[in-house]
Amino acid sequence: MRRHVKIATTVAASMGLLGALPAIAGYEVELGDGHKIAFGGYLKADLRYVDGDVAYQDYWLGNAPSGTPTDTQKLGFSIRESRFNTKYTHNDVSAFLEFDLYGGGGNEVVSNSTNPRIRHAFIKYKNFLVGQTWSTFMNTSALPETLDFAGPTVAEVFIRQSQIRYSINGFDFAIENPETNGDGDVGASSSGVGLSGENGDLEESTPDLIAKYTFKGDWGHISTAAMVRKVDQGDEGIEDTATALSIAGKIMLGKDDFRFQVNVGEPGRYVGPALTADIVTDPADNEVKVEETTAFAAAYRHIWQKDLRSTLFYGTAETDILERERTHWGINLIKDLDDHLSAGVELGNFEVADSGTDTADSNYLQMSLKFTF
Repeated sequence: MRRHVKIATTVAASMGLLGALPAIAGYEVELGDGHKIAFGGYLKADLRYVDGDVAYQDYWLGNAPSGTPTDTQKLGFSIRESRFNTKYTHNDVSAFLEFDLYGGGGNEVVSNSTNPRIRHAFIKYKNFLVGQTWSTFMNTSALPETLDFAGPTVAEVFIRQSQIRYSINGFDFAIENPETNGDGDVGASSSGVGLSGENGDLEESTPDLIAKYTFKGDWGHISTAAMVRKVDQGDEGIEDTATALSIAGKIMLGKDDFRFQVNVGEPGRYVGPALTADIVTDPADNEVKVEETTAFAAAYRHIWQKDLRSTLFYGTAETDILERERTHWGINLIKDLDDHLSAGVELGNFEVADSGTDTADSNYLQMSLKFTF
């Protein structure tokens, strides 16, 4: 039996690239005959202060916390972003499993306990991937390095779900789990048997179809992804086809880099978690329609020196029918204390400027300590 640490993984983790990605297992044990098992993840401790009239959240999403402007001065401590993963490999076959601690449960009165939550669980065999991981519609390399988890998610493709994916020569083709958000069903398990009865959303019979091509070079990469899916309200409600396009990439500028994404069409639940449902009721005529979203995000990362770097990021999203508008920007400074430990500070602002409501925004300060393994 031979044990060794994957150096490339350790460096990537210390550079903070694994916050939203599956944190590649970093401690590998050779079992012989093509068998390997690896363990990895990180522990992350966050101190976060939010001041303004958008209510506190551990990290910003596409939602409007509390729904209305709420005077807020809140200090929070959290370790819930921490995660653990394992990867088993046998020749051309690998299986990856990862959990974090955002599974809910517990409180802040005594124990501050929290439940594990599954993030990734998939099998890869040659060109195929089967299981739950980031949607093929998403370009994870375009996500900025931030302390606020995943940065301006309000403007990003950000979704994990079960799928079957085939990859070849820069192309990715996938069928993914269907879900019409806004029809009253959210695909939540109701018992130990998982989805059951009406919770199973009986009208969802067609998978989401996604195709992506990624251009790569020494300069970086750019991906173009297209999605077509069925949106079905059921019970003689709206039944329509939704389409969306995403262009995203990472451009190298010497040691620095520029990351971006532009998302248009009818992505619904795929872009800006909780920004909008797939189908909404138009207040102008009280009819149910498929919502449209336009969103873009950009981030510039500057390497000050080998162990010190900053990212300036911005993201904004707007919906057409309900006229929701959310914006998130921030700037940070991250220092590697050694190959496994990093510390950082981030300042930023989150704004909600929806039609028919008062504009609200909150500033935030976050400090984090992260140990990767």
